Amino acid sequence: MSGVEWVVEAFGCEPGALRDPRALGALVDELVATLALRPVAPAQWHQFPGPAGVTGLVLLAESHLALHSFPEHGSLCLNLFCCVPRAEWDWAAGLARHVGAERVAVRRLARAYAPEPALA
Repeated sequence: MSGVEWVVEAFGCEPGALRDPRALGALVDELVATLALRPVAPAQWHQFPGPAGVTGLVLLAESHLALHSFPEHGSLCLNLFCCVPRAEWDWAAGLARHVGAERVAVRRLARAYAPEPALA
């Protein structure tokens, strides 16, 4: 059995959306609904003072969803780890829709829970 983890970086984002917990909350809500994720508690949000970013965390039955925005750089970093495989999500389209991302880099990691058997 194995899981999947996405490490996502979005660039060229709208600074206003990156400062807005509601905009980021809508992104999280879409991910939860589309991927059938199961939050075990409400999302936690921290908005930094001034024209700074937002950190968000959702504890999932499947593991976690975390994000941090950098409006001063127009970027967003997101991490989603699921202990069981999930369908792929169109990160580029979703992040363009929610935060205006112009470029999105996605690393998809298979997460094994036991070592592979040694070769004889």
